[in-house]
Amino acid sequence: MSGVDILFSGLLVSAIRSATPLLFALLGECITQRVGKINLGVEGQMLVGAVAGYGACVVSGNAWLGLLAGALAGALLSCVFALLTVAAEANAFASGLAVWMLGAGLSAYAGTRLVGQPIEGFTPLAGGLTPTILLALALVPLIGLWLYHTRSGLRWRAVGESTASARAAGIATWPVVVGGIVVGGLLSGLGGAALSVDYTRTWAEGMTDGRGLVAVGLVIVARWNPWLTLPAALLFGLTEALSLRLQAADSAISAHLLHTLPYLVSLLVFVVTCIRLRARPGHGGAPAGLQAVFDR
Repeated sequence: MSGVDILFSGLLVSAIRSATPLLFALLGECITQRVGKINLGVEGQMLVGAVAGYGACVVSGNAWLGLLAGALAGALLSCVFALLTVAAEANAFASGLAVWMLGAGLSAYAGTRLVGQPIEGFTPLAGGLTPTILLALALVPLIGLWLYHTRSGLRWRAVGESTASARAAGIATWPVVVGGIVVGGLLSGLGGAALSVDYTRTWAEGMTDGRGLVAVGLVIVARWNPWLTLPAALLFGLTEALSLRLQAADSAISAHLLHTLPYLVSLLVFVVTCIRLRARPGHGGAPAGLQAVFDR
């Protein structure tokens, strides 16, 4: 097989597979920020989701149970963030970092016995797609339609714009904020489980490699719009797939440098997006309630 074939044969499917774990986390953080909270603990939630999902798959032999366990683990860890920021009214950034470190420590401890344990994961369907990929792709329109075309979605967006105005309209705000945080944790945990159970089919300490933090930044690139999370995630997935294929093609570029390619591209697009948003204030789609996070 020629170098060109290695680079481009089945590239789209590889990009989608690579983007899937990030897409779950990106959708989750999009919902969390839509209710006015920024959760930097997405990385930790993905890690506990990855270890819980992989462990459940090792024990049960069922990949679906692995995804469920990962989602529940991510949701459970996100409750810590909710307790800190909603109940205790602690700083969101410090709370997110605490959740990140807690998730990293818990996953490293719990995953010690999982290293080297084999699993089967999902059997690929037609075209190399898996049920995990189809689930992630289906969630994009489902969440988009719910957020913009349902009464409950309108209430969640109203809380994210202004909790005071939402209260004046008769909306109980704290259940909405907690719900947004927990749903975000559930989806990021699901993303971690997708990474370990389906994409890599292995467990390794710190295996998310910063995807959670990338998701927090790409929410801005997606303009806080669930419909735009797919192209934002595919941006990362495509560059990661290309970097892996360049390594397989014995590229002269250092493998360590190629490994940074998806992060560099994501960072570049993030910076360009921020510059454009600064030049056109009010056109980015950011929930107004996020400003309170920075003002505190």
